[in-house]
Amino acid sequence: MLITPGKLLGQINSPADLKKLDQAQLVQLSEELRQFIIDNVSVYGGHFGASLGVVELTVALHYVFNTPYDQLVWDVGHQAYGHKILTGRRDSFHTNRFYKGISGFPKRKESEYDAFGVGHSSTSVSAALGMAFASKSQGITDKQHVAIIGDGALTGGMAFEGLNHAGVSDTNLLIILNDNCMSIDPNVGALKDYLTDITTSNTYNKLKDDVWNLLGKLSKFGKNAQEIVSKIENGIKSTVLSQSNLFESLHLRYFGPVDGHDVDHLVAVLNDLKKIKGPKILHCVTTKGKGFGPAEKGNATTWHSPGTFDKITGEIYKKVYTVPQAPKYQDVFGHTLLELAKTNEKIFGITPAMPSGSSLNIMMKEMPDRAIDVGIAEQHAVTFSAGLATQGLIPFCNIYSSFMQRGYDQVVHDVCIQNLPVNFCLDRAGFAGSDGPTHHGAYDIAFFRCLPNIIVSAPMNEVELRNLMYTAQLPRTEKAFSIRYPRGQGVLPDWKKPFEEIKIGTGRKIREGEEIAILSIGHVGNYAVEVTDRLEKQGILVAHYDMRFAKPLDEPMLHEVFGKFKKIVTLEDGCVQGGFGSAILEFMADNNYSAEVKRLGIPDAVIEHGEQIELHHECGFDPEGIERTVIQMLEPVKSH
Repeated sequence: MLITPGKLLGQINSPADLKKLDQAQLVQLSEELRQFIIDNVSVYGGHFGASLGVVELTVALHYVFNTPYDQLVWDVGHQAYGHKILTGRRDSFHTNRFYKGISGFPKRKESEYDAFGVGHSSTSVSAALGMAFASKSQGITDKQHVAIIGDGALTGGMAFEGLNHAGVSDTNLLIILNDNCMSIDPNVGALKDYLTDITTSNTYNKLKDDVWNLLGKLSKFGKNAQEIVSKIENGIKSTVLSQSNLFESLHLRYFGPVDGHDVDHLVAVLNDLKKIKGPKILHCVTTKGKGFGPAEKGNATTWHSPGTFDKITGEIYKKVYTVPQAPKYQDVFGHTLLELAKTNEKIFGITPAMPSGSSLNIMMKEMPDRAIDVGIAEQHAVTFSAGLATQGLIPFCNIYSSFMQRGYDQVVHDVCIQNLPVNFCLDRAGFAGSDGPTHHGAYDIAFFRCLPNIIVSAPMNEVELRNLMYTAQLPRTEKAFSIRYPRGQGVLPDWKKPFEEIKIGTGRKIREGEEIAILSIGHVGNYAVEVTDRLEKQGILVAHYDMRFAKPLDEPMLHEVFGKFKKIVTLEDGCVQGGFGSAILEFMADNNYSAEVKRLGIPDAVIEHGEQIELHHECGFDPEGIERTVIQMLEPVKSH
């Protein structure tokens, strides 16, 4: 079902069409754009609150700036739906986040208007500064470079690094701070309090109004404009910011706060800021979910990505099941960690800004002092956990697999080299689904397996996840412990069983077989169960081993496997380069075994977005692909 755009929006196929409108029409266009997003997301799903919050800002940016020559860099990209719709993707917007459809995030190869590909937070300032520096070095003085970053993303360390450099760069860079007091969950930390102080200061806001009244008349001042702006800035510094403005201290000219939902005022402000050279920051205050009552008044975390819903009542549609369903892996993690923490006072939970997504919020509700959200700061989360471990505490550092990439240096330097017993629980391992390649957890087996002093594991089901977590909290004085699990549902409705210790480096035999064996790690081992069951009914007996650990490997079990089978399939939902299958090949070579080994996993390519089973099928390790591989490997034997 295609959503019909409003009268004005239906005329906009590019920013050039937008510029043909009278400024007085921008309020109506903003209303139509907001309704188009609501109509589409209510039917097709996707990120919601963030894009509604920046509708007027998006319209103003494309109305004022000469995109794509002027370059807009959206941080994370959750808020870029309006940008996509205004830049030629309105008629394909219904395919957003669907397999083979447009991406849910800005993507360079998708559109010339997407100046920089994003998905993880806190990158916009650095990227836009690089672009601005390139223009400066080439003598290009008329090109504008704009980074749009939320107050949540601003908590990431990389954003501070970019701000620190930007202030001394003397480049044509505008940073727009979209301040809505939220990332996905409510923001934490001193920066949140600082921004709140700015936006609620009566004295500051009175002077701010004077500044904008003056800037609105900037064009009348001609050559004296810079001098007048400088006087106003100095007045603010001496009168209001006696305690120092963070951004001014970094040599960024600070303007704001302004109402991010007043499109007319935003157009005037942006037109004036274009005339002010050098690095500067505009502080816009917005409301996440603006224009949709349930999202404005309800739980902002819920409305970040609510799924499909009734656009009239705001009722979020939930699937109705007639039989008991297995829980999500993340919920098993959350409930299990709380259960363990109740019996072990040394356990602490740490997450970088994802308490709801990771289900650490379950522990936060009962033990707020022992479940800690450090903000969008994966590097800090890892080293903070290492610090806890040095004092005899037991940290469970819960990070999405793809976000773990951002803390890799700290895992190497601060955890593994020092041989500290930090536990890493990696959510969203394997394919993350419709979030696409920026969120796929493809690499953690490979990049952890090469490190010393770390255990690398993956459970095949919820009971195994509980037992691995139980094992990880048992007393040990060295070695990090990584436990990876996928996004979404497990397989066992009856999962809450008594804990059992798993001996580190041991797998388990799932099924006996002849001629060929499947060695799996993680949740995809359930595909192997399905395939071996089906093949047994055809008289084909395929052995199946759930290895559980990629490091250390269960060497006695592997000696058994290579001693019996000459045809082996390895199965993982991680990259085949350097992953679990590679570990099996290394064992085979090191022990002088000879066998035909076929590795199934994520190939050496960037895999786009789609449902997990669609991507597994594309990569050949869904049940159909596994069965096809087994049959093909057996065919020479059968024909002989």
